[in-house]
Amino acid sequence: MFTRLKSRLRRLKLGLWLRRMSLTLLACIAGIYGIDRWVSWQTQDHIISNIYNVPKFQVAVVLGTSKYLGRTLNDYYVHRINAAIDLFEQGKVNGFLLSGDNAHRSYNEPWTMKRDLLKAGVPNEQIYLDYAGFRTLDSIVRAKRIFDTDNFLIITQRFHCERALFIANHHDINATCLAVPGPTNHSGFQVRLREVFARTKAFFDLYIFDTQPKFLGPKEPIIFDKASSTEIADASVSDSDALTPSESAATPTNE
Repeated sequence: MFTRLKSRLRRLKLGLWLRRMSLTLLACIAGIYGIDRWVSWQTQDHIISNIYNVPKFQVAVVLGTSKYLGRTLNDYYVHRINAAIDLFEQGKVNGFLLSGDNAHRSYNEPWTMKRDLLKAGVPNEQIYLDYAGFRTLDSIVRAKRIFDTDNFLIITQRFHCERALFIANHHDINATCLAVPGPTNHSGFQVRLREVFARTKAFFDLYIFDTQPKFLGPKEPIIFDKASSTEIADASVSDSDALTPSESAATPTNE
């Protein structure tokens, strides 16, 4: 009889433990979902989907990503760069802050973006580089604290826009984001799931841990040459300057 009683107590304890774990899991899922919806709701009024509706900005911050995935051009990269070029040609931005990872000698997101903008005719004087944009948080916060700008346009895909603006709002940065297209053949569910967890991490970075950029330093205020900002310069960058697919294959970037 004593043995049966012990067995029933063990089952009761196991049942209570499973119930608590289930409630904890449900609470976590609800919290993650709530954060995701809050980020979208808080930032929806600061996202522009049509490039023709973008007002004039002094600075556009282009968030970096790999130019190639394996041996294929990365559509995320292509759409961001093309949008940047179009904005400059339409006179909607005076210049750019190109922010991304500089992982090693053969992988340099800001410099790769700069070479493509130079080839498109954007003057060198209208381009600033941030080599320490390892994460979205680094890119956005450094734009204000290092490059002394707190009113700028962000260029990236919509899901990324929302998280970038969420970070900007927390740091009292008056930012707007141009949401450019993403790959048509990419798994939407996979990207969406990854973004949900990235937003949860961003929430903890901002409200729990007060996470700061990996590198800070003296200010380097962005000052554009007004004479150059109104015209397209002749490009003098050869195709050989761009990173090859093998050089920039599949390095995780600016998340």
